[in-house]
Amino acid sequence: MNTLYDYIVVGGGIVGISTAWQLQQRYPDKSILVIEKEAGLSRHQTGHNSGVIHAGVYYAPGSLKAEFCKQGVSATLDFCSQHNIPVERCGKLLVATNELEHERMLALFQRCQQNDIDVELLDQAALQAKEPDIVGLGAIFVRATSIVDYQQVTEKIAEEFQRLGGSVLLTTQVTHLAEMDHHIEVTCRQSDQPFTLQCRFLVSCSGLMADRVTKMLGIDTDFQIIPYRGEYYRLPPKHNQIVNHLIYPIPDPDLPFLGVHLTRMIDGSVTVGPNAVQGWKREGYGKINISLRDTWDMLRFDGFWKVTKKNFKIGLVETKNSWWKPGYLKLVNKYCPKIELDDLQPYPAGIRAQAVLKDGSLVHDFLFAESPRSLHVCNAPSPAATSAIPIGNYICEKIAQKQQTAIDNPAVVSH
Repeated sequence: MNTLYDYIVVGGGIVGISTAWQLQQRYPDKSILVIEKEAGLSRHQTGHNSGVIHAGVYYAPGSLKAEFCKQGVSATLDFCSQHNIPVERCGKLLVATNELEHERMLALFQRCQQNDIDVELLDQAALQAKEPDIVGLGAIFVRATSIVDYQQVTEKIAEEFQRLGGSVLLTTQVTHLAEMDHHIEVTCRQSDQPFTLQCRFLVSCSGLMADRVTKMLGIDTDFQIIPYRGEYYRLPPKHNQIVNHLIYPIPDPDLPFLGVHLTRMIDGSVTVGPNAVQGWKREGYGKINISLRDTWDMLRFDGFWKVTKKNFKIGLVETKNSWWKPGYLKLVNKYCPKIELDDLQPYPAGIRAQAVLKDGSLVHDFLFAESPRSLHVCNAPSPAATSAIPIGNYICEKIAQKQQTAIDNPAVVSH
């Protein structure tokens, strides 16, 4: 193993792997290393999501979310086609179940048109024709939505990265970073054995640990990662054909999350979820998970108390429904009355790494931080998996700009 690399990417999720792959394509003669603390790739957010290739329905026109998602749909589909990765272009229906939701649906339809998304407005009869087991006053039909296995996509991108000469180091945790004038020292631990690597430039795609990596370099930021659990159920095989499309509720614009929906999975099953409940452990996927460090970090952060106060009522409802399955079922029965309590079978939870500012604001778009020799993805919200390829390209462009600045003005990269 080398000790000096041109680039080190911290984080083996789909964003980190995509970034490393595209760096290796741009700079075929450079040495590039991905460091991942788990025994395999995509073990956290990438491997605990719904597998949807999003079309970009909800995102503000002109935002990075909207731009990345639009580019990401075609890039992801092209990559999957080139590498024979199964994709199902099933489409999505956003269903309005009452008059208020119908009004919101019409506003959302306008946003879809502003974002140049191929959508169709369905009345009640047209909805019933497409989905006999779904009830509602109408729906938005989003044709461009698909499903895929993002773990498989990540592994294939990593395979391509390594084929081009890149390296991946698993079961290796970064414990300390020190930025010098001409390199960054990366102290790691593997099987309780410490060792140090060096790189000329570091990229952090650390997800749930993004704020801790920026702190290692002393980068001044005003955010902290707050974990929110998204709990899912899977329907029994008898309900694998209960829907023909993905079924989403019309979101409440005052709430930070989309709500419980029915998702066709690429393996043929159907999942229900997710909700959004407070997590007390950043990587806690079980039902009861508490980390003293993670909890203490949250409790000391002013933004946590402010965002909790702002969303206290809905937080109580979500927590109640997390523990009381009939409450969770009610959210589903609103548009799919055929599902019964016994149909909600266990399925792994996901953890959303949500960047929260000190004033309690949720960061809804992508957020980056940097030092002279590093670039950090601090917030990569949904649709990060859909957008992983354009995000990687964006990071590569920012790195190229920083390197050109360093050439033109060498003083910029010294402390």
